[in-house]
This record gives sequence, C-alpha cells and structure tokens, in this order.
Amino acid sequence: MIATTLPDPEPTPAKQPEDVFASLDALRIDPKMVDGPTVAKVLVTIPVRKPSKEMFVRTHPDSAAYSLDTFVLELKEENEIYLVAPNLRDQLLGEPTVHVKRLHLAVTRQCDVFVWPVRLPGADGRLDAWNESALEAQQLARHKWVRVSANRSLGAYDLAVAAVDQEPAWPKQPYNELLRIAFKGKIIDSVDHPVLRRLRGET
Repeated sequence: MIATTLPDPEPTPAKQPEDVFASLDALRIDPKMVDGPTVAKVLVTIPVRKPSKEMFVRTHPDSAAYSLDTFVLELKEENEIYLVAPNLRDQLLGEPTVHVKRLHLAVTRQCDVFVWPVRLPGADGRLDAWNESALEAQQLARHKWVRVSANRSLGAYDLAVAAVDQEPAWPKQPYNELLRIAFKGKIIDSVDHPVLRRLRGET
C-alpha cells in the first residue's frame, strides 16, 4: 500500500486590527453630546474628617438643615469618630474622649462629600484657637471656597479663599440619611459597646 501524504492545512491568517478610520461617520459626534450623559453619583461612603490642607472646600449654605451639634466619641490615635446615641449622653459626660462637635456637610472641588466635625465650647464656654478658627472656616465656607491649613506658630488655622465662584453640586438626600451613611457601624448605643469596654480596660 502506498502511503498518501496529505498537504499541510492552510495557516489561518492573523486577524487584522479594526481600522478605526474606515468610517468617519462612526467617529463623528454631535458637539452637544460632549459632556456625555448625566450620571448620578451613589454615595455609599461619607468620611467624617477635617478637610485636607491641599483642598478647597465648601460647607452647605443651609446650616439649619445640613449641620448638627451633637455628642461624639473621638479616638485620636485611630483617627475615628463615633456618634453617641441620645440615651447614653448622661452616662458618658465624664468620658474624656466624648465632646460636643458641630457636624457640617462639606464638599471638595472634586465633588467628594464629607462631614466636617469641629469641637464646640464646653460648659465653661472656653474654646481653643484651633477650633475657633475651624468654626470661622466652616462659616466662611458656606459662601466661599476655603482652604484650611495648620499654622503651628500661631496655634490656629490659616484660611485661604479661592478666586472662583462656582457653586458645588450637593446631594439630594436629607441630612439624616447622609449621616446614616457617614456613621454606618460607628454608633455608640450601648454601655457594652466594644469601644467603651476597651476604654474601661475590660478588653
């Protein structure tokens, strides 16, 4: 029997990259669509922090609706702030980590929303220069873009105002819903809360 040698199959030609210039109509856009579709940003995380020294920020102009004076527990080493539930206020008045702070809704020029906490005067009415200047910055930022930077020699914050008047885009949700996001998992609502137990030396 004579062996038959089959010819090698033809190699599959390599796929050529698509020529994007083959159809100018496919590349052409309507200038009116240059901004693209409107996309609603979904807020799943809202930091509770002071503004960074590099950022210009605004605070919500409606301070009655988007600012709250309340008790918080602050762990400076961990850089964490917890909201104190109303039923625990009397029990935690003597706790040195618990303070009354003003929580004002704020936004950066990059449209990042955050809650800006500033300590308020205590029962004696006294307040250090750091927090006095921070409260002034919160007030000024209701209508101006403000940058806050620490001045160690002065013992207070320096304030700078940007020469722009662009109004920020604010979230549509009411403040209670925004605070719910900001303090998710960070509410002191029981004397047996792990943070309180740690402060008492029980864990």
